[in-house]
Amino acid sequence: MVGSRAVPAHETLFDEIKRYVRFDDEDAGWLAAFRAHAEPHFPRIADEFYDRIREHEGAHEVFTGEEQVERLKRSLVRWMTRICTGPYDDAYFDETAKIGRIHVRVGLPQRYMFTAMTLIRLAFYEIAEGTLGAQAIPVRSAVSKVLDLELAIMLETYRDDFLARAQRAERLDREEVGRTLARTEHRYKSAVELARVLVVGLDAHAVVRLFNREAERITGLGREDILGMPFVEMLLPEEIRADHGALVEDVAAGRRAGADLLESSLRTRAGKIRDVRWQLAYAPSAADDEVVLFAIGQDTTDENALAARVRQSEKLAAVGTLAAGLAHEIRNPLNGAQLHVTFLERGLARAGMNDPDTVEAIQVVRDEIRRLSELVSEFLDFARPKPLVLKPTSVVSLCERVARVAVASDGDGAGTHVEVKVDLPSTDMVLDLDPGRIEQVLLNLLRNAMEAAGSAGGGTVTLRARRKPRHALLEVEDDGPGVASPDAPIFDPFYSTKPDGTGLGLAIAHRIITDHEGTIDFQSRPGKTLFRVTLPIRLSG
Repeated sequence: MVGSRAVPAHETLFDEIKRYVRFDDEDAGWLAAFRAHAEPHFPRIADEFYDRIREHEGAHEVFTGEEQVERLKRSLVRWMTRICTGPYDDAYFDETAKIGRIHVRVGLPQRYMFTAMTLIRLAFYEIAEGTLGAQAIPVRSAVSKVLDLELAIMLETYRDDFLARAQRAERLDREEVGRTLARTEHRYKSAVELARVLVVGLDAHAVVRLFNREAERITGLGREDILGMPFVEMLLPEEIRADHGALVEDVAAGRRAGADLLESSLRTRAGKIRDVRWQLAYAPSAADDEVVLFAIGQDTTDENALAARVRQSEKLAAVGTLAAGLAHEIRNPLNGAQLHVTFLERGLARAGMNDPDTVEAIQVVRDEIRRLSELVSEFLDFARPKPLVLKPTSVVSLCERVARVAVASDGDGAGTHVEVKVDLPSTDMVLDLDPGRIEQVLLNLLRNAMEAAGSAGGGTVTLRARRKPRHALLEVEDDGPGVASPDAPIFDPFYSTKPDGTGLGLAIAHRIITDHEGTIDFQSRPGKTLFRVTLPIRLSG
């Protein structure tokens, strides 16, 4: 027919979905009118949406960090704007399908899409009923239809991904069925699936041909994702591919002997990095002409973190014992010196001696004795920590109080040109803490950050709290010059970058957080230093 054109398959599908839910121009008009009432609430809805996600292991696992979460919040606000604006055409379908494909790629389970739509739906209903009166009914209907459109399109991407994986698995099966059945039976009889280590079999080109259950658990990748794919490209972080990747490829090709132990890392499906100790065993066999290299891996991430904490605790304990003895020996002479300074002042006063230089010299001696006494007290706080007094504590209230105290107590003006921000979740967290000790830690971190930002002429310091499924995350971030070296032992006793610092503040903070069964670490570069405190949430029931 002259002038006719082929209708794209996705356009036909979109039209079919719209007809099925009865979504039409009138619904689009109601959504456009609703946008003006709903748009001011979009940032709040986004905050509440991601706070809810943090409570669930499966959804939270796809996050790579707070910067990603903030990007996702902005994307959610744009998405809510788009579904209220349209136009509901070809480009709209493609944009929604793109979001669905991203969900598939990061491994977000389908069930979270349904619950997510429910959260957005209820939030929009509440806004409509609170602002539109009688018009809330057609708006609710339009909201329900457009969200059903979104869900249907996204589910199509999951279906497409499932079919692609099934076709790929079917193709692999057809190609390998003759040889694979016998080999598979032999391998799994050897209890590969039950081993608590990663077992990865590679061919001569370092392509993955065997991937056990533990490897799936640690990486988050299913066999349908990894079989037939290059080991180096799929599992190794980019920064070590040139070194460790070349080693694996050479061993698989028989160009180099297998390594007894290779301390390395792998990248999970969610983009996180895990420490792994690999043993590379080159074992070509006439019975199995495909798998020539077995990479046996042990996840050492938690082991390495625990070892680092133990080393730090042992170091703190040894230095603490020394500090306790030294502080005791110094305190008595200081008390005597303080007493004799007082006697000297009284004697000079009785003798009528008011020479300004003498009075100033006595005041200097008194101030130095007081400073030494405070230093001794800090030594004793470090050397003889008091037992924790745990009680249910509001994290939001604690952070707000600490920020106020830090600003109010900036007596020397170190943070005069520094803006202190507080970034807290919409839903409070109540933890079993020693509030006084945690406040001590946060005040120390905030004051250090204010000094760092102030030294550059001004800047911003942010105190942030976030929820993870089983932990609370407290962060102090500044935009100062940063720590000179990211490997600096800043948590070691007596290490300080300040000319007049004792080097005990962060060591005491480390001990307090460790006593709470938490962790404290830092990242630093010019323009950004971030201290991160993680505290356990003890779930009831």
